[in-house]
Amino acid sequence: MTNLNKQEIQDRMKEIDVLWILEGKFIHREIIFKDFVEAFSFMTAVAMIAEKSDHHPNWKNVYNNVTISLNTHDADGLTKKDFQLAKGIDQILKNY
Repeated sequence: MTNLNKQEIQDRMKEIDVLWILEGKFIHREIIFKDFVEAFSFMTAVAMIAEKSDHHPNWKNVYNNVTISLNTHDADGLTKKDFQLAKGIDQILKNY
């Protein structure tokens, strides 16, 4: 998997929700839900698409707060897989 260059990253940032932020070699987002059950339900939905695409997020859950950081570990940077997963996460969030 080939890393995206700075311009490609900037172009792809325009294709995902504005709440995603670029932090070094990661795109990052924090989501606050109504409660733990809603947060865990969201994480379960993300886990299903992550497993299907064989691309898994770095994430943390504290009660109703989910923090997600995406990058491609094998490439040590951002690739198209990260932005595809971010788009999938954005789609899931439309249900919350």
